[in-house]
Amino acid sequence: MSEQSLSIRKAIVERRSIKKFNGQPVEREKLMQIIDDAVWAPNHKNREPWRMVVACGDELKDLQQLLRDTAIPKWRELTAESLEKQMQKFTTPGAYVFVIVPEDVRQKIRLEDYAAASTMIQNMQLLAWDLGIGSCWKTPEYLDAPEFRSVIGAKSGERIISMLQLGYFDDIPKARERKKSSEIVTTFSLKREE
Repeated sequence: MSEQSLSIRKAIVERRSIKKFNGQPVEREKLMQIIDDAVWAPNHKNREPWRMVVACGDELKDLQQLLRDTAIPKWRELTAESLEKQMQKFTTPGAYVFVIVPEDVRQKIRLEDYAAASTMIQNMQLLAWDLGIGSCWKTPEYLDAPEFRSVIGAKSGERIISMLQLGYFDDIPKARERKKSSEIVTTFSLKREE
């Protein structure tokens, strides 16, 4: 087991969403290590309401073709140069993880499962960052497209909630300021002003 190089606070505060990857592949072993650790996320009644479809290494070419066909519907009409430019957002990440959750008809369970899977995704992002791997959590509309769902293997009663791109990067984006507790916290009181 490797030693943690970042404190939890530092990982949370310094992690950035990476949108410009450098094209270096993510090693399958590292990706599986990230997933094995991320699933320790809190989840209601230990349902572990997630499964993942992963692409790294040799699978990336086929996935990139699916993304081209789904996300760039008129790609055949583009010049090779224009298509290559549009495809960079798909060809430079070194790995992909599609997170799939059950869509329980009971709202409470559906929301609990979505929340649990979201914490697991955040774990993945923080664990990747600790290994020097960036990530970007994306939710494009085509995740719900029947053709895309079919190829990814999402079943009836399941929803793809995340296309997590992972990869190595050369530049860290500048931090954007976040709201402070003084702006978002209300102290509980039984006495309300009228």
